Amino acid sequence: MTGPTWSLEVFATDEGFEPFTAFLEGLGDTEAAALDAALEHVLAVGGLDLARGEWLKPLGEGLHEFRVRHTADEIRRQFADEPPELQPAPGEKVLLRVFVHFYGRRVILLLSGYDKGDDPSGRTQGREIKQARKFLKAWGRQEARRKKAARRKGGR
Repeated sequence: MTGPTWSLEVFATDEGFEPFTAFLEGLGDTEAAALDAALEHVLAVGGLDLARGEWLKPLGEGLHEFRVRHTADEIRRQFADEPPELQPAPGEKVLLRVFVHFYGRRVILLLSGYDKGDDPSGRTQGREIKQARKFLKAWGRQEARRKKAARRKGGR
């Protein structure tokens, strides 16, 4: 793959809370490195085209689940031809989910995420998807307010 063709943006609630950032900060070193590598070398490069494979699952209503199942080393080797930086502990696996929305001119909104390896239950997954949908709706309201304000400002 080539360099990034999509921009990544982090969603913030009206109160300034960033669910994706909180998720990222709660990860261990191996998972955080894998997620960083996946965002840079896979998601920002492949974007919506990833829905044709194992990396991206459409969930409807503009919400997608970005699936990270590889270590940073595996991702760098496969997508970036880069040398390994962080070796996972023996037997350590990566199983992360990040909820995203694609919009505008090749922008990916990072909404939230969770470590499916910590709790792979369907109940947890359903709860996380429901929460991501709420974040996406909140972002939609924010966008509507921004557009309305821009129209008002442009009309003066």
